[in-house]
Amino acid sequence: MRSFAVVALIAPPFPARVHPHAAEAAQRSARWATELGLIVTADAARRLDRANAGDLAGRACPDARPDRLDLLTDLVTWLFAFDDACDDDGLGADPRRLSPVVSRLLDVLDLLGCAAPPALLAAAGPTGVALHDLCRRLRDGDHPDLLIRFAAQVRDYLLSLLWEAANREHHRVPAVDEYIQMRRHTGAVHPSFTLTDHARDARPSWSALADPRLSALDRLAADLVCWCNDVFSYGKERRLEQDGHNLTLVIARETGQDEQTALAEAADRFNAGLDAYLALERTVLDGAEPAVTRTVEGRRAWIRATYDWSMNASRYA
Repeated sequence: MRSFAVVALIAPPFPARVHPHAAEAAQRSARWATELGLIVTADAARRLDRANAGDLAGRACPDARPDRLDLLTDLVTWLFAFDDACDDDGLGADPRRLSPVVSRLLDVLDLLGCAAPPALLAAAGPTGVALHDLCRRLRDGDHPDLLIRFAAQVRDYLLSLLWEAANREHHRVPAVDEYIQMRRHTGAVHPSFTLTDHARDARPSWSALADPRLSALDRLAADLVCWCNDVFSYGKERRLEQDGHNLTLVIARETGQDEQTALAEAADRFNAGLDAYLALERTVLDGAEPAVTRTVEGRRAWIRATYDWSMNASRYA
């Protein structure tokens, strides 16, 4: 499937760069995950190593300060670890079991990084402890606007997992438009973008953030990250007989096409989306404030990072 993606997807025309300390950030993140209890078995450690969170974060933030690169790398590690935990024991397919887990994590988010009652962290477990640590470190960076954005976006991510779980419980394949909307959240792209903005000191004014062109660009960048991931991961998901949460499968179900034709259409959507992104980006950058330019550079980096990381990540082998 990787060979198909290489041929079918247009490589994003942005510089392919990696932070010079990405490998060290990956090592620090693996220690962080182990010390907080996210990784407790050799198998989990191997899966985390295969995910290569440091490479993905290092490509998304090639110029970040080391401590801010660490924060983004730890978020990516947390997301991979939580995703694996949901897959391993069926948690992500049972909304009745997932709901109390999500509820406790929402309680952690509500603290916004402030001191947490020990009983809450004990109930939330290692996943909650690690999430609280991410929020605490962002709070310590004295950027309350980014902290509020991050917490709201992680909240959207957690609630979207309940949508996925309900679909799995009822063997439901969503419609294409519904899937595209929800995929932006299940992929946790927006909180990753926010920590990238933090790493790049990209803090546009509120008026710039409210510009519908920048909002549309942000959504389109998230779509491209998710669709690229869907094309690269499709082969592995089909081998494992996973559910219909992939752009190819929802297209096939809605259109009645065979899956190979639907896979080609998913790749075409990525390519058309990339063209649309480039056209919209030009209008956003025309006369933009410097913080908006840095924000856009971060979105470019994420699109390119996802493509390059997916080319090499053994997670999808």
